[in-house]
Amino acid sequence: MSGMQGKIVVLTGGTSGIGEAAAVKLAKMGARLVLVAHDASRAEATLKHLQKVSPGTAHTSHLADLSLVTETQRVAHEIAAAEPRIDALINNAGLICALRQVTAEGHELTFATNHLAYFVLTDGLLERLLASAPARIVNTASEVHHGAKIDFSDLQSERGYSGFGAYAKSKLANVLFTSELARRLSGKGVTANSLHPGVVASRFGLPREGQGGDPSSARFLQAHGISPEEGAETIVYLSSAAEAEKASGQYFNQCRAVTPSKEAQDRAVAKRLWEESEQLGGHQLRT
Repeated sequence: MSGMQGKIVVLTGGTSGIGEAAAVKLAKMGARLVLVAHDASRAEATLKHLQKVSPGTAHTSHLADLSLVTETQRVAHEIAAAEPRIDALINNAGLICALRQVTAEGHELTFATNHLAYFVLTDGLLERLLASAPARIVNTASEVHHGAKIDFSDLQSERGYSGFGAYAKSKLANVLFTSELARRLSGKGVTANSLHPGVVASRFGLPREGQGGDPSSARFLQAHGISPEEGAETIVYLSSAAEAEKASGQYFNQCRAVTPSKEAQDRAVAKRLWEESEQLGGHQLRT
């Protein structure tokens, strides 16, 4: 996968910030993007931009609320039906919530959007990824996972909610999910890696149609963050670089494999989180 010409890349959170920057870079490299978006107008604007940087490539988008398991399952089914192959899946959509919010399905919004959506979308597209091997799964996590722990008695953050704490827990879940997924996919031609994109100045932290939002985080990122283009570099690297083709189960920062937190390396915690996610997602991920 050193060249991306003709490769099919499914990307969530690709209509702003590091996701959009990654989409543009991958499109310029020859990939065809399949976006999963929450906002129709932003999806349309991003598709127009992609067409400008890669004329003649039929980039597409699908709309879904990834905070809902049923919506994530639906969009995964739609994409799997529309795409004969998938060379890379980039789970990147995420949010932070200053105040605790609960989805219509009863899940805490941060955990549902930032972790469960990764799990459920990967499940729905795994058959296509396996059939397209060699293929790659790239999961956007964060350095804030350091210091976080998974409390299995309170996955929905009902006790002593903290917006930053819930976000950090969800990012730890990303790293744990990735390592367990890589173990289960070993020898099957599909790799899985997670990454820290950096502290990025983007729309992250702003509310999304009444969902999520953390004004203090948004202000900090705007004042101190790197550009989305810089933040997208590791996503693009893991999705496309020849030297990353064999890497799996690793956590990356600035295009280099680094050591995640001690909690993120706990295989028992990763296994239990997988089992809990199967129950919350209503099915078993078929690895």
